[in-house]
Amino acid sequence: MKRLLSVLALSGCLVGRVAAQVDGTVGAGIGTVRYAGGTGFSSASFSPTATYDSPLFTASAGGVFASLPGGVWSTQGRGEVWGASPQLSERVHLAIQATAARTSRSDGGWSAAANAVGEVLWTAPKGGVGLGAGPSAGWIADQPSVAALHLRGRMWRQSGWANWVVSLEPTRFPAGWFTDISAGVELNRGRVMAAFWAVGRVSAAYTSAAAASGMVQVFVVPSIAVEIGGGSYLPEPYQGFPRAGYFTAGVRLHARRRPAASPIAAAPATPLVPARVGDSLVVRFRLAGASSVAIAGDWTAWKPAPLRSLGPGRWEGVLALPPGLYHFNLLVDGKEWVVPNGVTTVDDGFGGMVGVLVVP
Repeated sequence: MKRLLSVLALSGCLVGRVAAQVDGTVGAGIGTVRYAGGTGFSSASFSPTATYDSPLFTASAGGVFASLPGGVWSTQGRGEVWGASPQLSERVHLAIQATAARTSRSDGGWSAAANAVGEVLWTAPKGGVGLGAGPSAGWIADQPSVAALHLRGRMWRQSGWANWVVSLEPTRFPAGWFTDISAGVELNRGRVMAAFWAVGRVSAAYTSAAAASGMVQVFVVPSIAVEIGGGSYLPEPYQGFPRAGYFTAGVRLHARRRPAASPIAAAPATPLVPARVGDSLVVRFRLAGASSVAIAGDWTAWKPAPLRSLGPGRWEGVLALPPGLYHFNLLVDGKEWVVPNGVTTVDDGFGGMVGVLVVP
């Protein structure tokens, strides 16, 4: 499930970020812990995380410190960076993602893994496609290291308050190929965030298998959430993690407050027509509960441009456009694409809709 949420977050970077943001969380709870060759149930776990997001760069780091039976502690750490080039041509970027992870036990034993994937990305206002490849490696104490070639094709899509991702990941491991086919969805609705994920592994050289997971997070107040998750894992060959079922539950404190309600847009039931103020074109929107709003359109190559706050729920932008017909979308709180209610829409070429803006 952590892998799904990471992929969803990274997939949204090009189409879901306005400005640099820093966030951190601290969680405490209980749950299943995996380590090289086995699993255990932890009656006390602590999981700090930190993230940095900007339009073309994302970095995250996190760890889990968990108790195990017999007075043993398990320590897990993971770091991830993602960066993209400026737009090379219309909606096309190059990107690279690198991940490193390590697990150890206080009674001895450790394992680690690292991978990198270079990608070509094609992005649209509410989705995109990525194709990439890169090396992966794993290390387990007192065992030979392993290396593999990892290929990845993925597609993501935002539809209302749902984010979907589908991926196909063939891997050339020492004994042969295996391919993971996965699909997941992240749902954000008011105080509730839920994510569901399923994967199947197909291989002639290794055992074929399937797994599925779910996680629900409910914000009891804007900065504190209760979360519960469960499901199953596929074997992880780089660190020797076994196939297993799991369960987790806990409370998480967020440094950044979550909006109390999902934003709702309102606008005339016609194409959006900017008002002329002197030599400028001005657009104004009402979005209750939003902490940031940006506008992206075909005149900006779909790069979000922040709007100015005029007070609670009111946002304004100044445009410099010649007469003509344009297409646009609003990015709310750096993650949700919105077409204001009642504005004329057209297909965005990727199965979604964008608003119509007309400059007389």
